[in-house]
Amino acid sequence: MKRIIAKRTLREFWEKHSDSEQYLKTWYETVKKSNWKTPNEIKETYANATILQNNRVVFNIKGNSYRLIVKFNYIRQWAFIKFIGTHSEYDKIDANLV
Repeated sequence: MKRIIAKRTLREFWEKHSDSEQYLKTWYETVKKSNWKTPNEIKETYANATILQNNRVVFNIKGNSYRLIVKFNYIRQWAFIKFIGTHSEYDKIDANLV
């Protein structure tokens, strides 16, 4: 992905949840260097990722302590961060709508 929108969201999250910082930085660098064209290619890198409708993917962060929802535009190589939260916060939202 050439562009991840918005890293600030991740930074603000790890400032509140410091145990997630290294995991989110690693995720960010991995995605930034990727050239995924399909959800299946994401699954090759992140086997535990959950593929949703409308090009959304849920990533488990720090052994499933946190959940990250990202919407991908595979043609433009953009990744839009839609949600980052604890597992319990994730359980209260609709991952297809945030």
